[in-house]
Amino acid sequence: MSHTQTLCRFLADLNYEQLPEKVLARTEDLYLDWLASALASKGAHPIPLFERYAQKMGPHSGPAQVIVNGSTTSAYFAALVNAASSHLVEQDDLHNSSVLHPATVVFPAALAAAQDLGKSGRELLLASVAGYEAGIRIGEFMGRSHYRIFHTTATVGTLAAAVAVGKLLDFNQEQFINLLGSAGTQAAGLWEFLRDAADSKQLHTAKAAADGLLAAYLTADGLTGARNILEGDQGLAAGMSSDAEPRKLSADLGSRWALLETSFKFYASCRHTHPAADALLDLMQREGLCAADIATVETRVHQGAIDVLGRVTTPATVHQAKFSMGTVLGLIAVHGKAGLTEFHERALTDPAVSAFRDKVSMTLDAEVDGAYPQRWLGRVTVTSLDGRTLQGAIDEPKGDPGNTLSRVELADKFRRLTQFSGAHTPAQANALIEKVWHLRSAASMAHWL
Repeated sequence: MSHTQTLCRFLADLNYEQLPEKVLARTEDLYLDWLASALASKGAHPIPLFERYAQKMGPHSGPAQVIVNGSTTSAYFAALVNAASSHLVEQDDLHNSSVLHPATVVFPAALAAAQDLGKSGRELLLASVAGYEAGIRIGEFMGRSHYRIFHTTATVGTLAAAVAVGKLLDFNQEQFINLLGSAGTQAAGLWEFLRDAADSKQLHTAKAAADGLLAAYLTADGLTGARNILEGDQGLAAGMSSDAEPRKLSADLGSRWALLETSFKFYASCRHTHPAADALLDLMQREGLCAADIATVETRVHQGAIDVLGRVTTPATVHQAKFSMGTVLGLIAVHGKAGLTEFHERALTDPAVSAFRDKVSMTLDAEVDGAYPQRWLGRVTVTSLDGRTLQGAIDEPKGDPGNTLSRVELADKFRRLTQFSGAHTPAQANALIEKVWHLRSAASMAHWL
């Protein structure tokens, strides 16, 4: 069998009883983190545009829920809006070696389909694990070259979302092969939007989740897709990668649970900024420095960080500021935090943050680049105003699997994010946290929210 066929056989055979307890618990953690990200975007541009589009084009009610406003619609439009909303505040999860944000595409599609199909919490968890395992491996297969031009969460995310819904529909191996073909031929999403502070990033995830669901429902009804969409001569890798490794599609299936490797976001910014932010904060605390003591900061980074962050020099919007290394480090140096409040109240208007931004540079570092994407190392060189040259280093940024967030920290993050947007009262937030911790016991996901 090809690597694609082996992956599809694994997905078809996967059942709930095979999932280790630590995988189930981690999936619940990731689900809570995803809900927090979605709820935090309530009322924030451009999410109302997606809400209005769904209201105009979709049914006025339906089986699936839109998280940010509580309305119901079809599974397709719920997946569309929920995926857009959960990728706005830059607090959703990331898997390092695939450079994929799985939650923002897998959970919207899986929840919408589970509500439409009357599936249980256990079935939702199983489907989500399938989406993560497939999406991560396909992202790793596509290689570093893919990410330089293409937003992996948009492209690979379409297939990850499709797999999750396909699992809820109990697809066999043959159906999964056709499903990947129909999802893969729709895969799209380019990084060029960063130069213009455009809103495309939310469109990327909205379409990935909705198109993945579309592919699955059509496959269930008999639509066929390309049988070798990943590895074929005119397939995804041929058109979108120069360093694809097919063996990564099928390596260690069932023994390596890639979902466990997913990182949570501590700062409300692009994950490429987090290692340097942690390294700078650690250095400043160690040396007793404040922002005014620092003359320059050289961040030593991997090429992926330069490819993404190098497009933003002077940010024009809050969202673009989250892709500015200088702005993120300015918030860390001046305020000690880079959360949602700091970005919305200080990133664009605080003169001290702007002044610090101009002190920050990025340099390609061989050690850091060699470790990437498996490990995201933080390395900074700080020159102080009194002439000292100081080094900062972090090997596992906060949120990485080896330095992860506990359930107490995840619950605190959930409360902060929902309080930020006014989506929930503290009592409502606490109640929803408890529901997530017992997700596997939910008899039905219908009206779960």
